[in-house]
Order: sequence, then C-alpha cells, then structure tokens
Amino acid sequence: MYSAIAANKRNTVFIIILFVLLIGGLATYAGYATGYGSSAFMIIGFVALYAIIQYYAAGAFAVAASGAIEITKADNPRLWRTVENISISEGMPMPKVYLIKDEAPNAFASGRDPKHAVVAATTGLLAIMDDNELQGVMAHEMAHVKNYDIRVSTIVFGLVSAVGILADFFLRMAFYSGNSRSKDSGQLAIVLIAFGIVAWIISALIGPIVSAAVSRQREYLADASGAEITRFPEGLQGALGKLRDYGRPMRKASSSMAHMYISDPVKPSVAERLFSTHPPLDKRIERLGAIGGKF
Repeated sequence: MYSAIAANKRNTVFIIILFVLLIGGLATYAGYATGYGSSAFMIIGFVALYAIIQYYAAGAFAVAASGAIEITKADNPRLWRTVENISISEGMPMPKVYLIKDEAPNAFASGRDPKHAVVAATTGLLAIMDDNELQGVMAHEMAHVKNYDIRVSTIVFGLVSAVGILADFFLRMAFYSGNSRSKDSGQLAIVLIAFGIVAWIISALIGPIVSAAVSRQREYLADASGAEITRFPEGLQGALGKLRDYGRPMRKASSSMAHMYISDPVKPSVAERLFSTHPPLDKRIERLGAIGGKF
C-alpha cells in the first residue's frame, strides 16, 4: 500500500520535471536563435504566470463547467454526511459539497488545497451506489484533496495550455516579421516558424501525453489512498465495477476537466485513448483487489 503510494508520487514528480525541462530548453534555445536571450526568461515567466492563474481558478472553473449546485446537509444528508465523516476521520477541513443533476454516474474534486476544496457527485452516482460504494468514491475524491492531486494536475494543465499559447505567439510573430523587407527579418521569421511548429507539437502531442500520464498516476494513487482511508477497498472496487457497467458520457462534460473526475466523463475514441486521463477501470479494480489482501 504505502510503497504503491510512494512510487506513484515519485513517478508524477519525475514526469513534471521532464516536461518543465523540455519547456525551459525550448525557451532558452529560442532566445539564443533569435538573438534575444532575455526572451527565454520572458517565455518561462509567461508559462509560470499562466499556470498560477489556472491554479487559483481551477475550483471555480470546475464548478461552472459542470453545472454543479452547492448543497447543505438538509439538501442531501446522505452525500453530505459521507463527506463529513471522511473529513472528520482524516482531520481535514470540510470541503464545499456540490450536486450535479446528471444521470451519468460520476464524481470529482477540485480546489488548490484542502482549505479551498470542493467535491461533487452526480445524481446518477447516488442512485446506483450503496453506502459502502459511495463512501469509497468520496474517499477517492477526498484522497485527491489530501494528496494535493488537484494542485499537480492543474499545474500540468496550465503548462500544456501555456505552450499552446506560445505556439500561436511564435507563428503570429513570424507572420509580422515576414512582412518586413529586411534580410534579418526574413531569417527571424523562419526561426519563429520553426519554434512555433515545435511548440505546437509539444502542446498538441507531447503535452497531452504527459498530462494524461500524470493524471493516470494520480488516479492510481487516489484509489490506493481512498482504500487506506476507508480500510475497505471492496467498497471502491464495487463502485468502479458499477462505473464500468453503467457509465455513460455526461451531458455537460468538458474535456479540459476530464482529469478531475473519478471516471472519464466523455467517451474517447480508439485514437483518443492514448491521451486518456484515466487508467482502464478493469486495471484499477484489479489493483484494488490486490490491495485488499494487505489490510
């Protein structure tokens, strides 16, 4: 159990470091090639600023994108008390609890830290889960909060999005530079186009793969941590089985926040599964089965 959690944490940190080094290397070489060395610091600063903005706005964006409605204990005592009991047992602040009116069974957590966390569940999830399974799902979501997974995934998403904006910036600068008649401007335009293409490849291909890899590691970690919280991995195991058997795409699903849900809220095509933010449910169920024998 604890070795699995530690391994997932190390893998996530390793993936993020590689991606940051890739961005830093691109920015440094861009500054060298264009003759504007200071531009490297500007690029890295922009990427960091964009990631910070995403970091602070993640919770509000997730709630707005999902159409979730904040509830009190009187609105849904079963969901509220499940979250409250986990919060008390783990010594965590009580997060804001939201309900999503959607028949697709799903749940998510968001927020930059435990003091600013939100958890949400769909009406479809509450309809098909028994109490042990609901506890397993919400323990999984609270584990995301406890392990600061939202912070990690938001930073990665911000980095990928920032590189996409940089790609557009490079290509636009190349267009304006190309309109100049000077020889140096023409050479600069070629360099900018090259970096625009490289940045686009990172944003469209490498970035999503890195983001998905980080997200899959955090899902495995949240499963293991959720089982540790409840001391009953069979609850989450049963819940994942129902999500596999009864899952469906959500009516109001945003692909940009798919990584926040316990199960992919959209139905990816065969090609899109390479970039899936979630490991296969069967694999997660199998891992929980192995964990169950260690309590």
